[in-house]
Order: sequence, then structure tokens, then C-alpha cells
Amino acid sequence: MSYSTHFMDFKGSAIPSSMKKLLVTKLSPNFRDAVSLQTAHCEECCRALLIYPFARFVGINASDINYSAGRYDPSVRPPFGAGFEGIGEVVGLGLSASAHYAVGQAVAYFGDGAFAEYVVVPAKKTVPLPSVQPEFLTLLVSGATAYISLNNLGHLSEGEKVLVTAAAGGTGQFAVQFAKKAKCHVIGTCSSDIKAGFLKSIGCDRPVNYKAEDLPVMLHREYPKGIDVVYESVGGDMFDMAINRLAIKGRMIVIGFISGYQTGSGLKPVRTGTLPAKLLQKSASVQGFFLPHFLSEYSEAMKHMLEMYEHGELVCEVDMGEMAPEGKFLGLESVFRAVDYMYLGKNIGKIVVELAHPNSSKL
Repeated sequence: MSYSTHFMDFKGSAIPSSMKKLLVTKLSPNFRDAVSLQTAHCEECCRALLIYPFARFVGINASDINYSAGRYDPSVRPPFGAGFEGIGEVVGLGLSASAHYAVGQAVAYFGDGAFAEYVVVPAKKTVPLPSVQPEFLTLLVSGATAYISLNNLGHLSEGEKVLVTAAAGGTGQFAVQFAKKAKCHVIGTCSSDIKAGFLKSIGCDRPVNYKAEDLPVMLHREYPKGIDVVYESVGGDMFDMAINRLAIKGRMIVIGFISGYQTGSGLKPVRTGTLPAKLLQKSASVQGFFLPHFLSEYSEAMKHMLEMYEHGELVCEVDMGEMAPEGKFLGLESVFRAVDYMYLGKNIGKIVVELAHPNSSKL
């Protein structure tokens, strides 16, 4: 018997023959130029361990344009699917996957091609959820990045000074909270007073609106001994400033450099010529973190974060575009607006796009 005979329907509705998805059709750091919305055939379940969810929410990441520019794997050529993460309900299962999942079950998934109404994913790239809530989507990439990177590279101690750049963003919000749980003093950079208020609400000791305050001057004045840990995702001038403010034995964790992603090279220049001397003089360090290199710790991290959220110990702020000029992000076509919104620096928390409920699908 073929595995396709074990393909099951969602609440009696047949899986459609076609769906909408976003495909990278040419390589470019301009997401709108690189990606197009297309109608594609729904894939068939051809292996036992596959799970077939109907997508309800998908997450936006700064690195979506790195992927559309072909920076992660130069050997991959268009067309290929865009997007890294989503949550939805299972509508079909491979034979072996049915031992662990059921049709109708809420599931989160991560992997290439997540910007689609239906996806086929290996069971090992899924996480069972108690329900379909956009808050859970914040944990898949953003929460896991903060959790695992700080556990492995932060070596946080009570009372240490931690600077989180882009602190009100999808990953920054978690870096702030996990550093506070380690009993650190947290400084968080942001671009508006509204974001500063949000940071205060999640426990940030010293929110800094860098558009209203001179960040280097403030850090020199209020933290003359320097910063013990810098959690950096901006790059360029922010990277240079943070290096100069590291304390003795300070650690910088680099999870990204969003300020350069829209450029042709993907980078903004930094002053690396004197970096070895600066690190040596302070016995300091700079380490990069890329989540796919730490997947052995992913399941345990997700389990702990889900428990914290369910016990009210973790804020998972979601921004679905309610304050965006054209309104809430609804449907795959709004992914383009959502990416623009991120690069305008408007979001507070994780940007999430809501897709249609299966009962309203017109496919």
C-alpha cells in the first residue's frame, strides 16, 4: 500500500490540488524583486515520516532577504521556496508520522519554503503545540536563538551588565528576558519611546531610544567600567560602538547584522583593523551564533520555553501589523509588506502574518 493512501483530510475537507506559495525566482537582497506569489501543486506524501500542515501563521525574519539573495547556500539556484517557519494544523500524515501526530493537531514547523498555504515537512522539523496561537511562533527561531545562544556563549552571572541591541525586536525581546532571569542588569537599545516603554514592561533596566539619546555618551557616563555581555544583531556602527564599550573579559555574541542585509554585500563596514588589539587589551571575545549549528539543543529549548510561556513566565510579543499603514498582515501577499515593515524598524516583537483558515480557503 502506498503512503499516499494514508493521506488524510482535515475535518472532512479534501486537501486541494493547488495552493499559493512564495517562490524566490531570482537572487536579490530586495525581497520584492526576488520573490513572487505563485500558484503551485500541493505535494504528495511520499515518505513515512512526513507531516502535512495547513499553515495558519508564518513568521518574518530579518534573514528572509539573506535567503532570497542566495547568501546561505550559493549552490541553490532559483526557483526555491521562501520563508523559514510557520504553525498550523495537520491535515495529512505519512504512515510512521501517524504514530506521533494526528490530523487536526496543532504543530509548528521550520525549514525552507514555509511561506506557503500548505507544506510537507519531515517530522523531525516539527514541534507539537497545545493550540494554534501566533505567540508560539515567536519561539521557533527568535526565542530559540536567544535561549540557546545565551546558554552556550553568554556565561551570564548575577549582576553582570548586558547590552541587547535591537532589543524590542523578535529575538531581542527574548534576550532581554533571559538575561533578566539570570539576574543581570539589562540595557536595551531601540528606536522610539513606545519601544522603550515595551522594554520597560518586560523588565529591561535601562531602555535607550538611540534616536533621542547619544548611546555611546550614555554608556560611557552610566557604565564607566564597560559592558560584560553584548548581544548584537545590528552591525556597522553599532558593532564598532559596542566593541569599544566591552568590559574586561567582556563577551560579544553576534547573531546578525541587519543594518547591512539590504546592501549588495550583505554587510556594512566595521573597523576590524584594530579589533585584535582591542580584544587582547581587555581579554574580551566575539563569537558568532547560527541556530542551525545548535539543533541538538533545540527540542529541550522549545520544551522549556513553552513551559515558561504557559506558566506566565515569558512574554511572547507578536506584531501582526495592526499599526501598519495598510493594516494587519493577512494572507501570503502581505508578507511583502511585513518584510518592508521590519526594515523600516516599525515592529515591536515578532512580526507574524496570518493566513486564511482552511474553511475559508478558496483554492
